[in-house]
Amino acid sequence: MDVETTGLNIGTDRVIEVCFHKVSIDKSTTTKTWLINPEQPIPKAITKLTSISDEHVKDAPIFKMVAKDMIQFIQGCDLGGFNLMKLDIPILMEEFLRAEVEFDISKRKIVDSMKIFHKMEQRNLSAAYQFYCDKTLENAHGAEVDTIATYEVFEAQLERYPNLGTEVETVISFLGDENDRFVDLAGRIVWENKKEVFNFGKYKSRPVEEILQNDPGYYNWMMNGDFPLYTKKKLTEIRLRLKNK
Repeated sequence: MDVETTGLNIGTDRVIEVCFHKVSIDKSTTTKTWLINPEQPIPKAITKLTSISDEHVKDAPIFKMVAKDMIQFIQGCDLGGFNLMKLDIPILMEEFLRAEVEFDISKRKIVDSMKIFHKMEQRNLSAAYQFYCDKTLENAHGAEVDTIATYEVFEAQLERYPNLGTEVETVISFLGDENDRFVDLAGRIVWENKKEVFNFGKYKSRPVEEILQNDPGYYNWMMNGDFPLYTKKKLTEIRLRLKNK
């Protein structure tokens, strides 16, 4: 999977293109790409990078109109991509929350080909495509081009590194996924010693429950602040759990 966005701010930027390249057990594939109207101007720098302009998306559907179609398309699928936990999945989660459509990643395994590449070779997608597939990546930063290229890279990685295994579980085990520490997707709240703790600001490394009890106003500050919706959702879940104790 790959997404293109209006920028890198998970909380305020919006998706403008999404692609899923679905690979079945028998290796048959289906590719689905959505062009999305972000309901905000696309910066010129993003247009230069992706070739997607305000003109391209003016008649495209808004995310809410296609959200259920996306969920249906990836029903039962694990997810793979290139550096997808930094932006792709967190910003998709924000869009699904705005659309009020359930997107539960806790039931999906996630494989990031960038982590394999960086662990083995230390480079980026275009270099990975050249290195593993011996081809030049043309028209990079288009969601479909990047998505299919990432899948080709991942297949080549499985062939090159037998110690990765051939199952999603063995690949994830090899990577030692650090995202398992994240309570939210932005890494604002993380697990430490089986407790949720803040990972930023004046209460960094302090248990969330402790702060919510001792400084109730901190919850309101975060809920009114420029934090991702998913971070606010997880914070609210902790607060409700605390109240029910």
